[in-house]
Amino acid sequence: MKMLTLDVDYDCDFDLFGIVSSSREHQLAWKLNHVLRLRLIKQQDLIYDLLTRGRLVISNYLHATETLTLRLLRNRSVDPSPLKKPFLAPDIKEYDYLIQVSNGSGSLAAEELLQQLTALPEVQYVCQFDPNSLKFKENLLF
Repeated sequence: MKMLTLDVDYDCDFDLFGIVSSSREHQLAWKLNHVLRLRLIKQQDLIYDLLTRGRLVISNYLHATETLTLRLLRNRSVDPSPLKKPFLAPDIKEYDYLIQVSNGSGSLAAEELLQQLTALPEVQYVCQFDPNSLKFKENLLF
């Protein structure tokens, strides 16, 4: 019997930043709210059921306006997981948090945001990624 597979290529039209920080997620969200004048609000955790392999539970904070969407995501699963790599983005598992920005402009444009994140004392390191180059980019589509 012939088996067909579906290859779908997603185009990610958002900016993605990886953050290395030892801060807890609610502390980092509070600091981002204060410095960037946002209103990141804790949302229901994202749950990825990976059938027989286990599941990922990802902490999720959201700031949304008519023109902008900014998410703070924890890269590692909140719940213990039997997975070898319990990460939202296993390609960049070195980063504790991910920030996803759609339609960023002004102070939330990519270069400006990168500078502001680098200046935060809670952030040890920050890097911008091209989400289209990631192997598991479909995990970042909501």
